[in-house]
Order: sequence, then C-alpha cells, then structure tokens
Amino acid sequence: MKYLFFILLATLSARAQTKKVITNAPNIIYILADDLGYGDLKCFNPFSKIPTPNLDNMAKNGIKFTDAHTSSAVCTPTRYGILTGRYNWRSSLKSSVLSGYSKSLIKQKQTTIAEMLKTQGYSTAYIGKWHLGWDWNFIKADDQLDIDNLNAVPEVDFSIPVKNGPSTHGFDYSFGFSGSLDMAPYVYVENDKATMVPSKTTVSVDEKGYWRKGLTSDDFNHTNLLQDLTDKAVNYINKKAKSNSPFFLYFPLPAPHTPILPTTEFLGKSNTNMYGDFVMQVDDVVRQIRETLKKQGISENTMLVFVSDNGCSPRANYEELAKVDHNPSYVFRGHKADIFEGGHRVPFILEWPEKVRKNTSSNKTICTTDFFATCADIVGYKIKVGEAVDSYSMLPIITGKSDETIREYTVHHSINGSFAIRKGNWKLILCPDSGGWSYPTPEEYKANKMNLPAMQLYNLAADIGEKNNLINEYPEKAAELKAAIKKIILNGRSTPGQIQENEGMEGWQQIESILN
Repeated sequence: MKYLFFILLATLSARAQTKKVITNAPNIIYILADDLGYGDLKCFNPFSKIPTPNLDNMAKNGIKFTDAHTSSAVCTPTRYGILTGRYNWRSSLKSSVLSGYSKSLIKQKQTTIAEMLKTQGYSTAYIGKWHLGWDWNFIKADDQLDIDNLNAVPEVDFSIPVKNGPSTHGFDYSFGFSGSLDMAPYVYVENDKATMVPSKTTVSVDEKGYWRKGLTSDDFNHTNLLQDLTDKAVNYINKKAKSNSPFFLYFPLPAPHTPILPTTEFLGKSNTNMYGDFVMQVDDVVRQIRETLKKQGISENTMLVFVSDNGCSPRANYEELAKVDHNPSYVFRGHKADIFEGGHRVPFILEWPEKVRKNTSSNKTICTTDFFATCADIVGYKIKVGEAVDSYSMLPIITGKSDETIREYTVHHSINGSFAIRKGNWKLILCPDSGGWSYPTPEEYKANKMNLPAMQLYNLAADIGEKNNLINEYPEKAAELKAAIKKIILNGRSTPGQIQENEGMEGWQQIESILN
C-alpha cells in the first residue's frame, strides 16, 4: 500500500512539473493572412494604394520587422514551420502543398507550439484555415492513392470524426476547414467532427472568385466565411477573457487568397481592384480582434502577431494593380511560389503594449519558424532535444533588450522545392530560375534551354531587386553559403544541438546538387 502511495505521489509530482501556470503570462494571438503581399500595407510600403488603417495603427503601437520571411513561398509548408519550429522541407513534403483530403503532415512525435504552451497552463485554440492535413474516413481504400491531388474527389464518411487533426496536435478547441478555400471539401470541422454532412456540390470558375468543384455543406458559405471565422475568434476571446489562465489563439485566415470575395461592405472601397478590397477586409478583421481585446481589458498583456504565409499571388492581378501604381511585392522580385524575395519576404507586426515599445522597427532577419522559440522564451519553457530545431527567440529584439542578430543563416524554399540561403546581405539561390511562377519559371528554363548559371548570388544591400547575379564574381562566397546549407540539411537542424533526422531523405532530388 505504501508502495502504491509513493507511485501516486511521484506521478502527481511529474504532472505538476510538466504543466504549470506562468505568473502574468501574456495571451498570445497569431493572425496569419493568406497570400498577402509585403507591399500591400502602408506601414511597409509608403506607396501602397490600399488603405490598411488598422494594421498601420497596430504597427504604430508595436514593432514591425522589415526583414521577416516565411520558411516557404507557399501555404502548407509555412504553416508547418510556424507550428513546429522546423523548416518545412524536413517533413515528408518536399515541394508544393497538400490538398483538402491529404493526411496529416505533422507527425505525432513532433511537438507543436500549442502542445508546448499547454504544458505551461495555456488554453489553446485554432480557428480558420488548417491546410496541414488530417485523416478523413475514406470509404474506398483506392481513393487514398490520389488524395494529394488538388482536384481529388474521394468518397468520405463525414459523420465519423477525423483523426490526427488539431486536437491531436495540442489544440483544446478547433474550428475550421481542411485545405485552402479553393480546395474541396467545403466543410467546417469543429473539434475533429464535421458540423454538417455536405449535401451539395459547388464550383466557381470566376478568375478571382475561383474555387474547385467539390462537396459543400449548407453552413459553408465562401463569401461569408471570413467574417464567420472572425466571429468565432471574437467569441473565443470574449470567453477566455473571463478565465484566470492565459490563452493561445492560432487564427490562420483564408484571405486574401482565392476565392477573392470581399463582402458588399468592402466592394470598391479600395479604389484598386477586388483584391485590394479583400485586403481591406483582412485589415478590418484585425480591427475587430484589437477592439475585442481592448473591450475585455486584456490588450496590454496580449501578444498579438500579424503576418502573411507567403508573398502575394498572381491571382491578385498585378497588371490591374499596376494601373493604379500599386505593387503587392513592393521593390522585391517575384511573388508567391518564388525563391525570390517577393515569394517569402512578408509583413510582420507584433503588438504587446506591456512589453513592446511603440512605433519601433527592426531590420534583423527573422523567420516564421522563430515563433516557437520566442514563445518558449516568454513562458520559460526549456526546448527539448528534437524540438523547434530551426527556431530562434525574437524576444530580446521584441522587448528592446538587444538588437543583436539572432540567426546567422536563414533558409528559403520555393513551391518546386528549390533552395536559397541567406547570411547577412548575401543570398545564394541554388537554382537557375524562379523556382516558382514568375519569369523564368523552371518550365520556361527547360523548354527554352535558357543559358543561365546553375546558381544565383545576390548582394541584397546593393541589389534588393535581385537583378545582378554575382555568381561569377564571388565564387568563394557562393561556396561558403553552399557548404552552410549542406550542413544545415545534413545536421537536421540549424540551431545548436544534437543532430536530428529529416524525413524522406532517400530520392530527395532537390538536394542532389547541394550535397554532391
């Protein structure tokens, strides 16, 4: 009996050590815009023609990072990096994105930021666009063979809860949809269960309002969805504001990604095009969240983050926007999907009145993978072996205690799996083309047998537009950076610590030229 008592005591003690409440811990809200360009916000681009008063005000009340990057130039990989603190290409996904029917990309052994914060006494919630895969209940086994196809139409039993979804990865509450808003199925899933079984099929072939043909539930309305999700987020904040424990809300928006469907209130409001109108609606989402925090009296000790998941998509219609002198990519080359700066350099704003000086700016290079280590630093969590292997704490910069460089190298990744590595002002691109959708695309390079160097080297201090390839002038610098990315890949981490393994090393074509 005495033996059992000591076992029970030891168990309770262990639990007490793994889950605790941090005194005066901040609430944390992470708003992730979808396909918003660096140049769309006035606070980052003085020539922007799209009014974004709420985001501009947020920047005036906090800190903006002018050299912030996503780990990838497209949706799914960036989300993986945010939640795990790992570069996306360490997962099994080496290029492109998942579909609405894809299986979970995050392995159960990988700690997410939600799981980490739960050990520190946080309530956790995800509301919005997941796009990291979860396991639907497929009726036919053969249907699983093609589920990563963006146009796949497998048969699913929507009455059975999904597996390996947000609740598996640390979220106490979850509400959202599986893929992008242009990817079927168009079904809300709340706490792993569909809110309604889809009873109809919808499709839109409109250039801006495009979404693929797929099953749609009656409570899923593409046009109203952004506000519906915002209402959910506001309600969650209102509820948790009454609690004595801190909360973490991960709020990935479906906008201004396609389908570009601003509500009537915002149509024509930007005096640019429908994309500009949709950006204004995203700005209004921020207004609603910030006003809710102030109304509840919790804005001072809430760390509110706003960032985009990659650069602006060509679907925004750059030609239309150019007619009103607006460039979503600002001075940067390329756009969403590309290895160039326009693909992965994004607006990043952080507001935390209790800790962050107003109207500050940092030009230090950061990455969206750094969110994990930053939050761990805030709550005093010691990162374990194998966790957040590519994450560096931004906290010293955020609080103004230090303006030292936090990362020596930053690795970038395009839609086709091409790499780039950055150190200071130097950026080495390990492909001859854009790696994405802008000229020259990988397809154009091959089809036209273009005579381009195998690698590109740019000095961003002198050439922010990446126009002058210096690969022949500085071979030693290129060799140094190539050796660095080789080490980062093979070590399974970019932070100091024990060597880790990457998934899917065998047959990984994009690294052959790097390792050889």
